[in-house]
Amino acid sequence: MTRLEQIYREKVVPVLQKEFNYTSSMQVPGIEKVSLNIGLGAASQNNKLMEEAIKELTAIAGQKAVVTRAKKSIASFKLREGMPIGCRVTLRKERMWDFLDKLMNFALPRVRDFRGIPDRGFDGRGNFTLGIKEHTIFPELEVDRVDNPKGMNITIVTTAQTDKEGKLLLDQLGMPFKK
Repeated sequence: MTRLEQIYREKVVPVLQKEFNYTSSMQVPGIEKVSLNIGLGAASQNNKLMEEAIKELTAIAGQKAVVTRAKKSIASFKLREGMPIGCRVTLRKERMWDFLDKLMNFALPRVRDFRGIPDRGFDGRGNFTLGIKEHTIFPELEVDRVDNPKGMNITIVTTAQTDKEGKLLLDQLGMPFKK
């Protein structure tokens, strides 16, 4: 059991159970999966860029990244159906807990002038999406070796029914929201 998972079970579950008057600890919302995504529009012309992004996302996640391809052809973007336009990886169970721990305690505090994450990223059903401008904040990547810093989206899918439940869950786990 990872450190963050232990915090969830020992500290977060009782707090959420008391706050929302759950009768069973099985009713308490949890984290289902974490999805990481790097979108690269320029990769349709440059294959080396795509290989680099896959390698870096695999290093960050600890799991092989998958190429995402265009569903439609769009002439104004010089895009044809089936062309590679990004990469993604979905983390569950132990890798998910390790990644969240690393994100909240190492990566986000490394962001320059970091004052917290805005809580606007909730979708109405308790899931949270966070955009990062530079993926070089993760300790697995050496900043000197990264040619082009890329942005990435991190989506945390929870079993919470409302944004209030989801926010309290992430807040109790240690997500650094703006005050």
